[in-house]
Amino acid sequence: MIELYHNGMSTCSQKVRLTLAEKGQEFESHHFNLRAGDQHKPEYLALNPNGVVPTIIHHGKVIYESAVIDEYLDEVFPDPKLHSADPYERARMRIWVKQLDEGLHAASATISACIAFRYQFMEGKTEAELKKTLDGYVDPDKRARMTENVMKGVDSSFFRPAIKRIAKMLDDMHESLAKGPWLTGDTYSLADVALTPYVTRVAHLQQNWMITARPRVADWLDRVRVRPAYKIALEDWVNPDFLSLMEARGSENRDGVKAVLHGE
Repeated sequence: MIELYHNGMSTCSQKVRLTLAEKGQEFESHHFNLRAGDQHKPEYLALNPNGVVPTIIHHGKVIYESAVIDEYLDEVFPDPKLHSADPYERARMRIWVKQLDEGLHAASATISACIAFRYQFMEGKTEAELKKTLDGYVDPDKRARMTENVMKGVDSSFFRPAIKRIAKMLDDMHESLAKGPWLTGDTYSLADVALTPYVTRVAHLQQNWMITARPRVADWLDRVRVRPAYKIALEDWVNPDFLSLMEARGSENRDGVKAVLHGE
């Protein structure tokens, strides 16, 4: 049995649960409350010194970093394969996956914070309490970024480059999907697994107009959503409070998002 340390709404956790579901693999769940800091407890840091989810334990071996976990699972559970037999398509798959660690994941986290999750930070806090919470970030760069994102939302200077990066992701997907039904061609692969949580996050944040403007991406998402693994890995783990927050605040901020993206 695989042990999985994860969070329901974590995009990286969703990637790994998708791979497990596609492989038909069950797991022993260790579900973390990230707001409570479960990922920073000493016993977990002994497994994953980065203090992030997900992490798996398989046959006593600890593996972390979601992209690495996904490739590992694809190797040790080879049926069905989540990669093409064609070397070029496998290279394209790795380029898609690699982008997540080169700014795409951070961009998704930024738009999520600016559009919706900032309200969780502010809820029920006085100005002094909010400042104390934000000052709790030890890394000065992260403290500055989180402070501006929470206080300014879509008007944060960090939001514009982040939403533009998400738009580029969707543009690149739309172009790539002209060559085949999946991101690397004819084979559903780890590239599709990796991008699914991020496109889903755009939809959850009520920015569906960014998806429907790219019909090949909209069609891709429709086909992804009817795969049994999508329900098992994403829908069954949705936190209704988080989803309600994203729906409400995403709708409120839709015009502001459009204005920033279109440079108005």
